[in-house]
Amino acid sequence: MSGRRPTRLLSAAVVLAGAAVLLAPAFLLSGFHLFQLTMMAVYAVAILGLSLVTGYTGQVSLGHGAFYAVGAYASAILMTDFAWPYWTTLPVAGAMCAAFGFAVGFPALRLTGHYLALVTFALAVAVPQILRAHFAEGWSGGVQGLVIVGPEAPAGLPLSPDQWTYLFTVAVAAVLFALARNLLAGRMRYAMVAIRDQPLAAEAAGIDLARVKTRAFALSAGCTGIAGALGAIAVQFVAPDSFSVQLSIALFVGLVVGGAASLPGAVLGAAFVQFVPNLSELVNKNAPGVVYGVLLVATLFLMPHGVAGALRGAVTSRRGRSNR
Repeated sequence: MSGRRPTRLLSAAVVLAGAAVLLAPAFLLSGFHLFQLTMMAVYAVAILGLSLVTGYTGQVSLGHGAFYAVGAYASAILMTDFAWPYWTTLPVAGAMCAAFGFAVGFPALRLTGHYLALVTFALAVAVPQILRAHFAEGWSGGVQGLVIVGPEAPAGLPLSPDQWTYLFTVAVAAVLFALARNLLAGRMRYAMVAIRDQPLAAEAAGIDLARVKTRAFALSAGCTGIAGALGAIAVQFVAPDSFSVQLSIALFVGLVVGGAASLPGAVLGAAFVQFVPNLSELVNKNAPGVVYGVLLVATLFLMPHGVAGALRGAVTSRRGRSNR
């Protein structure tokens, strides 16, 4: 009992310190910088969803921008056409995208590797075209998109809309990361990793490959759909051009840079996606893409297992030296 109390106190201290770090920007930053951190939290949730299916299950997806778009439009339509409160649209967006992902997961039973990547890439190409099609204009607003009224802080809270949007987004992200952590602490993680590393051995051991793959795709799509809804609420605007193939590629880049099978890696990858393009433009306004490409290649070359993998390796190496 005496040994558990210091451990609990340490855990509580870590949680409180983490909460302070997350809450501080709302009161220290404002305007565009706070919006950037809000979008970083949104991308972290989206990359978390991609990590479940690609990082842990090994199914390469280049089409998660499509799930992001569906979640964003689900939230936008419910808010503009049906006057739903913004927070009530999140579970609906997640459920719709989970069902969509479950349907997409069926081809994943037969396709692997680059074949599955091409199918999901085609999905990312098709969804923006469908959203701007004539038959969908009544819902999607066509190329003009939909304008959303931003959320206001609950009555009695002395917070600006930017502050409340940031705090709300971070709170939702924290809940989703906690749920993902609990999921990956159980048997589901071992089944997913077994399918990724040794599918034949996993099937021989009695793991239902079809069930695990489709569930992973559904959970992944649902998580990314909620990210899309959060992004729509934060940006207060949705349009087909906002969800081009570049979004899917950016999410995949964030996954690889942060660390494919790592929850902290999703946050680190989101920071890369959000801030490195802006940094590249500051370095060279004439060719920001060149600077971005150099930084990306350098990161992958120096840290082939992602930033999270490099940090984990550094901590392990330091512990090894201290134990000698």
